[in-house]
Amino acid sequence: MRVLILTLPMVKSHLYVLAPLAWALRSAGHEVRVACQSDLTDAITAAGLTAVPVGVPMSGAAEEVASTGSEAAPPPRPLSTSTPLQADYGGDDPWAELDSAVNNFLRHCCPDQMLDDLVGFARSWRPDLVLWDWMTYAGAIAARACGAAHARVLGGTDAVVQLREAWRSGVPGDTRQDPMRAWLEPLLDRYGCAFTEEAVTGQWTVDTQPEWAWSPGGPRRVPVRQLAYNGPSAVPRDLEAPPERPRVCVTMGGSQRGGTYSEASPAALLEAVADLDVEVIATFTAADLRGHTLPDNVRTYDYVPLSVLLPSCAAVVHHGGFGTMVSALESGVPQLVVPGEFWSNKWYGPVAYANGLQERGAGVYVADSDRLTPDLLRTRLKEVLDNPSYREAAELLRLEALGRPTPSAIVPTLEKLTAAHSTAARSLSGVPR
Repeated sequence: MRVLILTLPMVKSHLYVLAPLAWALRSAGHEVRVACQSDLTDAITAAGLTAVPVGVPMSGAAEEVASTGSEAAPPPRPLSTSTPLQADYGGDDPWAELDSAVNNFLRHCCPDQMLDDLVGFARSWRPDLVLWDWMTYAGAIAARACGAAHARVLGGTDAVVQLREAWRSGVPGDTRQDPMRAWLEPLLDRYGCAFTEEAVTGQWTVDTQPEWAWSPGGPRRVPVRQLAYNGPSAVPRDLEAPPERPRVCVTMGGSQRGGTYSEASPAALLEAVADLDVEVIATFTAADLRGHTLPDNVRTYDYVPLSVLLPSCAAVVHHGGFGTMVSALESGVPQLVVPGEFWSNKWYGPVAYANGLQERGAGVYVADSDRLTPDLLRTRLKEVLDNPSYREAAELLRLEALGRPTPSAIVPTLEKLTAAHSTAARSLSGVPR
C-alpha cells in the first residue's frame, strides 16, 4: 500500500517520532512519502525517507502567523498546588483553553498553500493510508479529500481530546461552538468533504504514549513502543570511555533551540551542578553559553545522540520533551524534569511525563522553569543520585516499555485497518478506487 506521512514543519523532533514507523512500513514493502514544508526536506532525506515538499518554506509560514495578529494565551491564575497535574489541565475553562490552542497555534500549522499542495499531491498519488502528526490536522483533511484511511500518531499528551471531553461534560447548556469544528469544517468543505469527528481524532490513533503517563483515553488506539531516534549523528570519541564519576546529562532537547520557548536558563542549570562530585555532559549551543562561565565538572557539546550517551549516565535533567524522555526510558535512566512555564507546556507532554515518572519513583518533577532555583535542582539531583530506588524504578519502566509492540509489529494491524477504512472513505470522497 501507499502511505503518506505528514509531520509538523517547525521542529525535527516531531519527524523523529514518526521515523521508526515510516521505516517499519517501508521495510514491510510499502511505499512511503513524508510531506512537510521544504525547511525539513534535508532532515527527512537524511533520515532515509522520501520527502514531499508542500507549501511555502517555514519563513513564509512564520510571516503568515505574524500577519494574523494572534496573541499568545495569557498565563492562567496562580496554581493551587506546587506540582501541576496534567489531569487538571483546562479545569477552569476548557473551551477557552481549546480555543486558544486552535487559534494561536494549531491553525498556523495548516496554512492555505500547504494544505492546497498537500491535497493536490494526495489526489494525484492516491495513498491508501495517511498518518499525521497529532498537531498536523491537514493530514486528516487531505485523507478525506483523496479517500484514504487516516490515523493520528501521538507525539505527546492527547490534549485536544482532553479539552473537548472536559468542555462537553462541563457546564450544562454551554452553547459555545466547538473550536475544532469551527476551524476544520470550512477547510473540509473547500474540498467537498463534510465534518465528522474523524477529522479531529483520526479513524484511529497510533498511541506512542507510555501507560504510566496520564491519558484522556478516547477513540480507538493502537499502542506502539516508541523507539529512540535522535537523527543522523556521530558519537564524540571522548565519550566512549566509562566515566570515573557519576555522569549526569543536562539537556533542553533539540526542539528548544533558538530561544523561542519558555525553558529553564542554562545559567540556572549549570549553577545547580557546579559543586557536585559528578561529571556533567551538557548539550548547549554556543549561543546558549554566551556570557556564561562553565563549571570545572561540565563538558558541553552542541549535539550528542542521547540514545548513545544516556546508557552511561546516572541521571538526566531535561525539559520533558517526548524524544528526550523516550531516550532516557529506553536506557533505564532516572529523569529530573524541568518543564517550561506551565502556561506554555501544559498541553503537549512534559507535565504528564513529569507526573508519571514521579508517581512511579523513576524520576522527579523538579519545578517549572519560572519556579526553578539552582538550589532546588541541586537538592533533587543529589536525592536521585544517592537513592538507588530511582534507578531500580527506571529499569522497571524500561522493561515495561519492552513489552509494547514495536513499529514493525503493528504494521499488520495498520494494513487491516487501512483495508477496512479506505474503501468506504474513497466512496464518501467521490474518488474512484
